This record gives sequence, structure tokens and C-alpha cells, in this order.
Amino acid sequence: MAKATEAEQRRALKHCSVEQMLKWDADFEHWAHENQLPPRGEGWRTWLMMAGRGFGKTRAGAEWIFRLANGKRRIRVALIGATIGDARSVMIEGVSGLLSVAHRFRRRLKWEPSLGRLKWPNGSEAQLFSGDNADGLRGPEHDFAWADELAKWREADGAWTNLQMGLRRGPRARALVTTTPRPMGLLERIREGEWTVTTGGRTSDNINLDQHFIDVMTATYGGTRIGAQELDGVLLKDAEGALWTGAMIEAARVAPPGGFDRVVVGVDPPGGDGEHCDACGIVVCGSKGGQLFVLEDATVRGNSPEGWASRVAAAALRWDTSQVVAEANNGGAMVESVLKAADLNLKVRLVHASRGKSARAEPVALKFETGKALLAGEFPELEAELRGMIAGGGYEGPGRSPDRADAMVWAMTVLGETRSGVPRVRRL
Repeated sequence: MAKATEAEQRRALKHCSVEQMLKWDADFEHWAHENQLPPRGEGWRTWLMMAGRGFGKTRAGAEWIFRLANGKRRIRVALIGATIGDARSVMIEGVSGLLSVAHRFRRRLKWEPSLGRLKWPNGSEAQLFSGDNADGLRGPEHDFAWADELAKWREADGAWTNLQMGLRRGPRARALVTTTPRPMGLLERIREGEWTVTTGGRTSDNINLDQHFIDVMTATYGGTRIGAQELDGVLLKDAEGALWTGAMIEAARVAPPGGFDRVVVGVDPPGGDGEHCDACGIVVCGSKGGQLFVLEDATVRGNSPEGWASRVAAAALRWDTSQVVAEANNGGAMVESVLKAADLNLKVRLVHASRGKSARAEPVALKFETGKALLAGEFPELEAELRGMIAGGGYEGPGRSPDRADAMVWAMTVLGETRSGVPRVRRL
């Protein structure tokens, strides 16, 4: 099997018994993709595995850490996820995590969830840390570290710096970074580092994935920027003249603040019909203390007018708002009529697109650039569309239309208006 081609391996797997499959699965080094195995030589300190979703980054990380901790006595390992919850559910308890790998080797590890600590019988230990708490990594010393989904860490720069300062225990302290690429300065600096070895791969390289899943993802996202990033593991550069750059988007990411002054559901109704129908962009935005926030991307595709109008109503109910803004040019009247027919007491404001999408987006992009507009969480599809919006007109994908981005722009435009339309009493 190790010498067989990928196609031959896939065919062989179909005829394996359960026992054979389990035995073969445990023998990771004999069937793993070469980019899932540790770099050769001793001249590296950081192993950056930057690959598409489903490539097998988690399994590779867990296998590497397990072998190190199982083969050496009393070493200390740092396991850093985007959050403590992610570190626990993916790196420790996940189907490809450390407990699963240990079970394949018939090794019993002591997992202490309340302490975020995993112990080996030989005295080695792994401790959980979070990429959204940089100070948690200040002080502890480690022999090895596994940093998962670094591109999602909220305090990435500080957490990585503190990790590096503490990665000094033992003669060959090293770190593995497993992440889906996302444009950010830290990731580029790590990749360009003198002691970094970078490996990568595509989603389709994982022979354990169902071929139908790969075919669907390739057909849906192949040839787009988000496909290159999420499926092919390519670290994308910003498009020339992009209104939103990768650095700008990362700088705008914050935790949801709550207690909003006003919330609006922005809607960009779909154009076309049938299989050629665009998505219905549905994005919820809120304002608080003079700042604007993206709260949810509830965009849907392929629904009937009544179907996507009901999704608009559901989003409004989730965020306890009655305010909906929809573009009138491409079906906004349908949104209004369906919502009124449902008797949901929603106030639908129809707006007319007198300028192109990019021209409408430019004032909103400026708010992001100046810190007046923020992303309350992660919105990969929306962010990919924002990065495809080009100053002066034009859109470079993904997809043929920035439905999500346009819905966000409408919502933020309405939220940012200085005049609320509410009558005021003037002093004489």
C-alpha cells in the first residue's frame, strides 16, 4: 500500500475488512502524505503545515506530538488552539486528536479536562493554551509545541511571541503550526523565517476523504479565491486595488460586544432563477457607541422567494430587531410583500442602487480602515467577497456577484446614517 499510487490505494480501501482498515489506519507513517511527516534534518525550529481543509493536518499534528511524548521521558508540550474549547475538542478529544491516536497504539493516557492537561505514563505532559489569551503563554517552558489554526487566533502576534520565548526547554525545542492559510502578517513572517520548513497540500490529497465530497467542493469552489485558500491551501495575496485587504480584515476582528443600540438585517435579493440563481445575501449588522459590527452571515442559495424571505425574518427574530433593508432593484419588493404577508411586524426599507457595488462599498471600507466598522467573529465567505471588491469598480470573486458583501454594505450604510428619521424637538 505504501508504494501504491493514490488511485490504487483508494481502490484497495474499498475491499479492506474492518480489521484491516483499523490496522492500516494505525500505521500512519506508511500511508501518510509526505507533507504530513516531519521534515528531515536538524536545522529547523518551526514546521509550518499550511494546507486545505480536510488535508489531515490534525492527524499529522497528533501523530507527531504523540510519538515525541511517548518516546521521551518527562518532556513538556504546549498545545495551542484558537480557543481552549477548540484545543480540547479538536487536538485532544477529536476523531483525529491525541486520545484517538493513543487508542490506536493501545496506550492509556491520563486526560484531566479540568486542568487542561494530558499525561503519558513516562512522565511527559501536554498542556492546553488558547490563542485568544496571549498572557497564558507567558512564563511556561516547553520542549515542543503544536499550534493549531494559527490564522484564527485573536491574539496571534502576542501568543506566538510568548510561545517562542518559552520554547527553550531541551536541546532541540520545536513547534508545529497546522493551519488553513489566511492572509496575515504573522503567518507570512513565520513562512519566511530562516528556521522554518513549510509543507502543504490540498483537500483532495487526503485519500481517506469521500471522493464525492471532494468532487462537490471542487465543483463549487474550484477556480475561486476561497477555493484556492480553503481547498488548495494557498496563501493568497491581496488583489490589486482591493477595498478590503487581508490585514485590514484581521485588524477588524473582535469578540461580539453585545448590548447594541440598533440592529439591521441587510438583504441583497438574488438575481436569475433556477440553477443559475445567485445567493440571497442576508447579513445582520449592529451599532454600538458609534461603531458598526457584522454580527451574522445568514446568506442562503437556491431557495424560493418565500424561502429566503423566511430566512430574513428568522434572522431578524434571532437578533430581536424589526428593521430590514433590502435592495429594491432585484426583488426587494418580494421581501417586503412576503414579510408583510407573514405578519411579523417587520419594517422593510427598500433602497435603490443608483451606483455600482464597489462605489457603494467604498465609504463602508473606509469605516473598516479607520476602526469604525468591525467583524464580531469569523465570516469566511463574506470576507472572501470583501477581498474581491476592487476600488473604482469591479469584482474579482469568489462567485459572479458579491451577494454577502452587498447585503453588509446596505445594512452598514443605513446604520451609519446621521439622520435617523425620528422627529426631534428643537429648543427655541
